[in-house]
Amino acid sequence: MTNDEAMKIRYFFFIVTVVLASCGGVDEKPVTNDKPIEPKVEVPVFNQDSAYSYIESQVAFGPRVTGTEVSDKCAAWLTAKLSQWMDTVAVQKGKVVAYDNTGLNIKNIIGSYLPGNNNRIFLCSHWDSRPYADYDPDKANHRKPIDGANDGASGVGVLLEIARIISTVKPKIGIDIIFFDAEDYGTPGDLQDQTHKEDTWGLGSQFWAKSLHESGYYARYGILLDMVGAENAQFHQEGFSKYYAPDIVRKVWETARSAGFSDYFVMTEGNPITDDHYYINKIANIPTIDIIHTEPGTRGGFFTHWHTMGDTMDKINKNTLYAVGQSLLHVIYGEK
Repeated sequence: MTNDEAMKIRYFFFIVTVVLASCGGVDEKPVTNDKPIEPKVEVPVFNQDSAYSYIESQVAFGPRVTGTEVSDKCAAWLTAKLSQWMDTVAVQKGKVVAYDNTGLNIKNIIGSYLPGNNNRIFLCSHWDSRPYADYDPDKANHRKPIDGANDGASGVGVLLEIARIISTVKPKIGIDIIFFDAEDYGTPGDLQDQTHKEDTWGLGSQFWAKSLHESGYYARYGILLDMVGAENAQFHQEGFSKYYAPDIVRKVWETARSAGFSDYFVMTEGNPITDDHYYINKIANIPTIDIIHTEPGTRGGFFTHWHTMGDTMDKINKNTLYAVGQSLLHVIYGEK
């Protein structure tokens, strides 16, 4: 065989090898390093008009001061609304003592979705309204009850709309929605120096934390809403939330900001506030955060009409309701 013939044979086999390699053998499979792409989570849309209507319905009852006839009527309405959407509803009744040693009959209202699922969280707000407009500019109003459109009804309205949504677009985790009574029955501002007592606020959440509505109740974490309806509200990262549940604060604020609500959920740390979440963290040991509207520089440090006769429906802003509600839906439907 000449050198020319040998080169022609080697060239022939080279061409065959390239062709076979490019076409692939019968038993060969393509190799890929791509990871499976997880399907994008679909988050339902929060309806701010619906939430607004639930706030309006509460305010229409009148001031929901703990232990009054109006309070009883509103409690029945809240229980009926939750019963439309949640798998189970419980009313936890109890007796607590107010700052002036008055005995108060309270009702904490708890709706549960997938109650048998141990992978669960809870969302909460107080449904009572302040019996005293003790920060009203007019001192003649200091012993009058307030409407509490923002301070009380706004958080409940957002959570009622979330209850409605999860009944139709089913999340994977268990969820409890809790409405606490007697949060706002604390010592009047003008009596703080004379009759101040510890723990006169959050009486309903204290009762719940000490005697949970269900034996052995467990939740991975909780989120409290308080004053979430005013125009241009800003929610700073409240101090006790950062102390007891920093990971949950980070999760919620980053989720809200990625959803487009950075104007509302700001990354600055706020002062510690003795609210319902404080007692849940301290007594029940469930990491719980507070989404609460604060305004540094105002009287009391809260929104302008806090504990005044001006906390009325005209102060409720649908854009704020949407920002809070949609952020919570992103948190809920992002859980596995």
